[in-house]
Amino acid sequence: MKKLSAIQFGLVPKLLLAILLGVIVGQLQFIPEFILQIPVTVSSLFSSLLSFIIPLMIVGYVVKGISDLTQGAGKLLGLNALLAYSSTLIGGFTAYLLASRLFPLFIDASVRNTVQEEAVELEPLFTLPLEPLLDVTSAIVFAFLFGIFISWLREDGKGEVMYGFFTEFGAIITLILKTIIIPGLPIYIFGNFMNLSYAGTAFSLLSVFWRVFLVVIALQLFLIVVMFMIASFYTGKSPLFLLKNQIPGYFTALGTQSSAATIPVNLECARKNGVSREIREFVIPLSATIHLMGSIITITSCVTAVLLMFDMPHSFGMMASFIATLGVAMVAAPGAPGGAIMSALPFVYMVGIDPSGTLGNLLITLYMTQDSFGTAANVSGDNAIALIIDKIYSSYFLKESAKGEVQAEAAPVD
Repeated sequence: MKKLSAIQFGLVPKLLLAILLGVIVGQLQFIPEFILQIPVTVSSLFSSLLSFIIPLMIVGYVVKGISDLTQGAGKLLGLNALLAYSSTLIGGFTAYLLASRLFPLFIDASVRNTVQEEAVELEPLFTLPLEPLLDVTSAIVFAFLFGIFISWLREDGKGEVMYGFFTEFGAIITLILKTIIIPGLPIYIFGNFMNLSYAGTAFSLLSVFWRVFLVVIALQLFLIVVMFMIASFYTGKSPLFLLKNQIPGYFTALGTQSSAATIPVNLECARKNGVSREIREFVIPLSATIHLMGSIITITSCVTAVLLMFDMPHSFGMMASFIATLGVAMVAAPGAPGGAIMSALPFVYMVGIDPSGTLGNLLITLYMTQDSFGTAANVSGDNAIALIIDKIYSSYFLKESAKGEVQAEAAPVD
């Protein structure tokens, strides 16, 4: 018994267990309705808290994110940001184009009719009228204005007090996510799926989920290979050698669900690939924050699936604006499990989804159960970017006298 009690379940197993239990409990007709309303009430309260936190997340993360990215922006910083953003956009647009053509093959009229039909859902026993301090639009404008102007002040040696304030504010928001929001997700999702099961729509949703996962993971792996093929072509190194060196980084991210926690392992992968010390120590930590190719593939695919299931508009123009905004917004994502979806959630209103409503709940569930693979794709792409930047750095930035020293220090390790 002691061994069983010592077992620590990760977040993904907890979420999958919450979905399974929710579906089962929702089908148990002998349980009194008021008992079933208790977890529904908890989910409703959690949803209100999430709505309250979302604008504060935007302020807490985006202000500091913009301040960090714009202060002292040099050529390498600009190049790293350009490559990371381009990779993120390619991932998002590829995911949308694939999802919009492939998903309708299994999200047909019968699935749409089932999830859209009028069903009697359980109502919470009570609700809490918790209004956000700011609406999402106000929080975005506030964050961008303050971020830009704090960065300008810092270039003149000022603004450190405000920068420190928003740094600590962001740290508080991260602590709230780690101690309340993320641990509470299994309970939140249990209540949602129990209600969906009670209403008779859970099985149709689950029949879609697993197919979406297969497409997402396959696309992530494909784009990782493509990125390393490009890096291989540009640097003249063997693609198999580079991919083999990335395996520890990929599986570390798969286990930790955190880009930040994978940085030490990813730095070692970069060293084995022959990336110079100064470039790998600059590019890998920065890319862990600004490069989210795997995450945007997951979010774009999940959003497209939800829009298709509920027969909502999903035109290229609308999704293009969403993907372009998401590529910037997710720079604010904390390096913790679920950070990307929590940073992206405030912007799903751009495609007609209420971030705190039923569809927002579905997006959280879809994303969180696949978060590990998105993180693994993110960090793997970081090393492909590091290889390209290191080649550009040694070819165009370094003086001839320094090239030999850097190349000797960065010799690949078999």
